[in-house]
Amino acid sequence: MTDEPTREMKRLIDLERAAVAAFAAVRGEPYSAEAWKPWYDATWAFQKEVTAYAKQDGGGMSRYDIEMAAKAAARRVAPSE
Repeated sequence: MTDEPTREMKRLIDLERAAVAAFAAVRGEPYSAEAWKPWYDATWAFQKEVTAYAKQDGGGMSRYDIEMAAKAAARRVAPSE
């Protein structure tokens, strides 16, 4: 039996996956504000939503626990069926 993430947690997972993808696109590249802006924006969006979710309810979890749960789930690979 698996616990299905809430709609809010699914959104956080999607935002973190977008941040990870944006980072992968620029990793190894020389820094420039323009090149790294998509990663910065994606990371900022994730952090903002984590904070908002924690303030509104958070499912009884701390802000830190919400962030870590979303990051862990975003990096988890779904088993192929």
